Amino acid sequence: MSDKEIKVPNIGEFKDVEVIEVLVSNGQSVSKNDPLITIESDKSSVEIPASFDGKVKSVKIKVGDRVSEGDLILTVGQSGEEEKSIEQKTIKEAEPVANQNQNQNQKEKIEKVIQTQNLIKKDNSEASSASPKVRKFARELGVNINEIVGSERQGRIVEDDVKNFISSKINKTSDKTEAQPKKIISEFSHSDFGEIEVKDMPRVKKLASTYLVNSWTTIPHVTNHDEADITEMEDFRTSLTDMYTGERKKITPLAFIVKALVASLKKFPSFNSSIDDIENGKITMKNYFHVGIAVDTPHGLMVPKIRNADNKSISYISNELKTVSDQCRNLKIDKKEFFGGSMTITSLGGIGGSFFTPIINYPEVAILGVGKAQKKQIFINGKFETRTMLPLSLSYDHRIIDGAEAARFNNDLKENLGKNFAYKLAV
Repeated sequence: MSDKEIKVPNIGEFKDVEVIEVLVSNGQSVSKNDPLITIESDKSSVEIPASFDGKVKSVKIKVGDRVSEGDLILTVGQSGEEEKSIEQKTIKEAEPVANQNQNQNQKEKIEKVIQTQNLIKKDNSEASSASPKVRKFARELGVNINEIVGSERQGRIVEDDVKNFISSKINKTSDKTEAQPKKIISEFSHSDFGEIEVKDMPRVKKLASTYLVNSWTTIPHVTNHDEADITEMEDFRTSLTDMYTGERKKITPLAFIVKALVASLKKFPSFNSSIDDIENGKITMKNYFHVGIAVDTPHGLMVPKIRNADNKSISYISNELKTVSDQCRNLKIDKKEFFGGSMTITSLGGIGGSFFTPIINYPEVAILGVGKAQKKQIFINGKFETRTMLPLSLSYDHRIIDGAEAARFNNDLKENLGKNFAYKLAV
């Protein structure tokens, strides 16, 4: 049988258009209506199908060529019948050799050749089925569409299949990276540059480092900075006296902040939650108010909880803050007291500084950083006034809290710490 030619048919307005994809190769078997090439104009792309069955003898065009009606695409020879007869002839010639038991290795070699031919035939006959739009989509993303398994009828590939294929590749790469983290090794030792001293890392800091790394790598942190006017709060705090002795009561500003924070947590319950099952989209909403307090100790940072702060007076909270701080510094606090918090407060007020970026205490979803209060000139009602301003740094988990909600939370907290300090009733 002589070779047949397949040419570009009449495809309307498509003239001198670019070949963007060649879907077959020499030696491949094709059936009628199988796509051979994809051409693309300024408006759309079209697949050119085979007009009859056969085996590709010679592909005459390549990607990037420009074609019009009548241009030769490829030549086609006899179909799979010819290959079948060759295969049967090969088996027939091999049978006498096997029957005579002259060479077992020769028989195995012949069978291997036949299996290889079958695999080649199978691979060539299973061209990926997809629309020109999907093929273009895959090509723009740098994906070999022949590697994708279609989810539609007869294995046809759609855009979602391309997206899922890319997603699976990314996840595999991510898993591999996480399983084998790259370890950076310095070319030089510290001792190469002078005298050094090697010490053991404090146990508390060593334990905390694991949680800090997990929080920083797991949670998408965002920090909202603001200032609260605590002029009236400080005036009220410093004016408190014991009703029996008349002596001034020493209550830490942190106790007021705890009480104000609890009031905001009640109004914004998403801040009092935890994301425990992100894959299934589940979050845990807490109906208790256990506020964590970051305590600086010689052993490292510890975060005990003030349990049920909503039911305690400011005086009681102030005394409890002193108690748990001493327990942490003396390592006499129960490990359980470091867990089960609603939200954490970390304060640098007694040391100095203004704004910073605190790391969220996982599995909580927010943390409040407090700087040192300072007196500033604030423009109010057309004139400057001296006010006591408290720097606030609110870090939050962007998976569950968005920027607008964080800003509203900070505004509410500022109100609770400002002129409308209703917490004074709970001293």
